Amino acid sequence: MATADKSVLEKSRSPPIKVLSGQLRDAKSRLGLSGKSEFSIKRLGRGKGSPLIVSVVWMQGTVVEVQREHNTVVLLDETGNFVVVGVNSIPKGKPCLIHGKYVMVMGLIQTHSPEPVLRAVKMADLSDNSTIRKRMWKYEVEDLQQYLP
Repeated sequence: MATADKSVLEKSRSPPIKVLSGQLRDAKSRLGLSGKSEFSIKRLGRGKGSPLIVSVVWMQGTVVEVQREHNTVVLLDETGNFVVVGVNSIPKGKPCLIHGKYVMVMGLIQTHSPEPVLRAVKMADLSDNSTIRKRMWKYEVEDLQQYLP
C-alpha cells in the first residue's frame, strides 16, 4: 500500500466508541482495510440495528488491580473485567492507578477474548461523583450506540 493511501486510512480511523467489556467479550474480530484488527459488536438498546465496527474504544471502570511492573491495570465495569496495558507511558492527569478509583480509558483493542485487552492512549480519574457516573455509564453507552450510523 502506498504511503499516501496508508495515511488516509489512519486519518479515517473513527473516534473512540463507548463500549462495555461484555460487548467486547462477545465481539467478532476481522481484518480491516488498513490490515489491522477490527471488532464487530452488538449495539445496546432497542432497535439494535446493524453491528458497530470498532478498533478504538472508550471504557470506564473501577481499578481492581494495578501491576506497575507489568505496565498493566485491571478494571471492572458492570459486565466484567478488562485489562489495560501500557499504563506507565500515557497521560493520566490526576493519579488514577489506585485500587478503587473509577476511571475512563481510551485505547486500541488488542484482543477481546477471553478477556478484553486495550492498549491505553489516555486515562483519567472520574472518582468525583463516581456513584452517579457508574450508574449512568451503561445509559451513555446505549444512547451513543443508538445514534451512530
